[in-house]
Amino acid sequence: MTATASIVIPAHDEGALIASTLRGVLADALPGEFEIVVAANGCTDDTVAQASSVPGVTVVETAIASKIAGLNLGDMAATTFPRIYLDADVVVSAATLRFLAAALRTRTGPAVASPRLRVDGSRSTFPVRQYLRIWEQSDYRLTGHIGSGVYAVNLEGRARWDEFPDVIADDRFVQQLFLSNERITVDGEFTVRAPATMGAHLRRATRIAAGNRQLPTTVQNASVEPATVRYRRLLGRVARRPPLWGALPFYLYGFGVPLVKARRMDSAGSGVDWSRDTSLREEARR
Repeated sequence: MTATASIVIPAHDEGALIASTLRGVLADALPGEFEIVVAANGCTDDTVAQASSVPGVTVVETAIASKIAGLNLGDMAATTFPRIYLDADVVVSAATLRFLAAALRTRTGPAVASPRLRVDGSRSTFPVRQYLRIWEQSDYRLTGHIGSGVYAVNLEGRARWDEFPDVIADDRFVQQLFLSNERITVDGEFTVRAPATMGAHLRRATRIAAGNRQLPTTVQNASVEPATVRYRRLLGRVARRPPLWGALPFYLYGFGVPLVKARRMDSAGSGVDWSRDTSLREEARR
């Protein structure tokens, strides 16, 4: 059958997870329903072998250890729209990807889409879980959240940019290219595992904050309100929910420290470490 969508998966040293991710995607898919391209970038493990072991998957390689290099390489190899971009550690079903493809195929004009995000905090410590309770009330989560592991565009939407720029926050870059009425949240969900510890969260959040600071504002279409306005709205939501009050200090710490660190790194001109939570990969290897 003709593929209904292309799925681009950038993968750097994801040998522990990539095969299970691919099999999860393909478990309920029809033969040939999705064109799947794994873009192995700078891998020093068995990512290529693991991905190649799954029937129906195309693997392309670059020696450059960069998610952006992987995204651009995968884009060049993919042939179909809608185009779905999927992180290698995301748990998502064929049914959810089918919703994405269907929503964008019937859409007129540029559009970007994501499923509903479910954050699995079952392996996280108490402070991380409390942080997440407040984060779920933020504007970022409540107003057309795009990304955090999977997003898709139609052909007109992909025309909004050329190659992916050399930024950390590719999902935030794409989200801000689309106005709120051009963003679609489809039926179905995908799961991302939260960091196990507050230390792991701070490292990841610092990378994200630094990535947001480097986004090229000249190409952003979505209006961004002043931070003070967004913070007031969040505090208002929390104020109306007394059960959340005890979680607020954990959020303020988990949100504020990465912002300060990102500003210091920006001022010092220092680079940003990828800082992903490796515990999930370590568990998968056992």
